Amino acid sequence: MRFYLMDRITEFNIGKSAQGIKNVTLSEDFFTDHFPRHPIMPGVLILEALAQLSGLLLEKSVESEFKISIKAFLTMMEKTKFRHVVEPGDVLVLKTEIQSLHEDSGKVKVKALAGNRVSAESDMIFVFRSFHDPALEEKRKKIEEFWLKGIQKA
Repeated sequence: MRFYLMDRITEFNIGKSAQGIKNVTLSEDFFTDHFPRHPIMPGVLILEALAQLSGLLLEKSVESEFKISIKAFLTMMEKTKFRHVVEPGDVLVLKTEIQSLHEDSGKVKVKALAGNRVSAESDMIFVFRSFHDPALEEKRKKIEEFWLKGIQKA
């Protein structure tokens, strides 16, 4: 099973911040067991959605700033808090802001909101690795084009 946990990117400011959305629907596979008769989105998947948005922002920011192509790998989370449950029907707004950016690592501050309520927040640290995989690059390019459709990258 694949987990693309972001439906669309709504703001994308290379080197600074990004925002995206995840439309949470009852048809998500994870709701079958989490929890029967009271479905809530697992916190780890909310964090994964935030990491997907953050990783893409960091990769594009490193490419712009340092002129190198990397993949961002989440290695650490700090100050992680879950504040409110996410249920089917919620539109989860994902926000990430770069705190620091280097050639080999980066740190972001992330927040997920359902309505006007904070569902989760964390500081995430990523390390960067260079590797070339043409099949992965093609797959990533297609999903990035979909996520960024209609967005002007600043």
